[in-house]
Amino acid sequence: MNSRAPQTHKTVRHFLTLNDISKTELQDIIARAIELKTEVYEGRDKPLLERKVMGMIFEKSSTRTRVSFETGMAQLGGHAMFLSPRDTQLGRGEPIEDSARVLSRMVDIVMIRTFGHDIIERFAAYSKVPVINALTDQFHPCQLLADIQTFVELRGSMQGKSVAWIGDGNNMCNSYINAAGLCDFELRIAAPEGFAPDADLVASQKHRIKLCATPTEAVRNADLVVTDTWASMGQEEEKGARERAFADYQVNSELMSHAAADALFMHCLPAYRGKEVSAELLDAPDSAVWQEAENRLHAQKALIEFLLTQ
Repeated sequence: MNSRAPQTHKTVRHFLTLNDISKTELQDIIARAIELKTEVYEGRDKPLLERKVMGMIFEKSSTRTRVSFETGMAQLGGHAMFLSPRDTQLGRGEPIEDSARVLSRMVDIVMIRTFGHDIIERFAAYSKVPVINALTDQFHPCQLLADIQTFVELRGSMQGKSVAWIGDGNNMCNSYINAAGLCDFELRIAAPEGFAPDADLVASQKHRIKLCATPTEAVRNADLVVTDTWASMGQEEEKGARERAFADYQVNSELMSHAAADALFMHCLPAYRGKEVSAELLDAPDSAVWQEAENRLHAQKALIEFLLTQ
């Protein structure tokens, strides 16, 4: 007879949207990201997650996502394994649930960049280890961690600030809606007709969200102005129609002149100069895009540490 007490299993924490963490946890992750960044700059970083392995599933390609997660795991002393659709049975029709059962018995944490949000939800439901949403068609929470970190570094807390979202009501816009609730800022959204964000999501933060008729209305006295590409991956066939619909939604110096005097501009990149953002603004002093891009590395390291040490 086995006299050992039965094992107890802790609840696995996932990060599929910003709403998977509390306000306090978000603040702690951002503070830790800034601390980890400082340690790297000062040569004091330590291999905190030795022998930990991350499985990185990419159904959508990305430069920043792959480099930031691989570098982050290396700096933490672990290893990141890149898996494209050609490298996994997911690309050959294996049920998502079966892939989750197998992979989560071999790695310590999984990062997924895919299309439908239901894919990552189904994977997480059957995973024995934390799952990170590195982008779906509905949400991009890791980018918001980097954006929040960047604003905190340059301007302090986002509480009580005004943020203007200009362009498509896409996954980034949806994640900014979630961030408005967690960070307690006002979010003004200017999107062309037919491209508004999810109505139910807007309703969930109705006291913090304002849908604006024009980009100028959204940007007026804003502390942060954000945009994204007009046609995302998977929307290539719509590119021409989208460029016509968004023709009056370019963020440029003239539009930024309506924002607060010390307003920042952010873009998750890649950016198409002369389309959603003018070339001169991307390189202007009030553009924080390069710091924002770097902070993907540090914010994700803090997130990985948080999920693996719960």
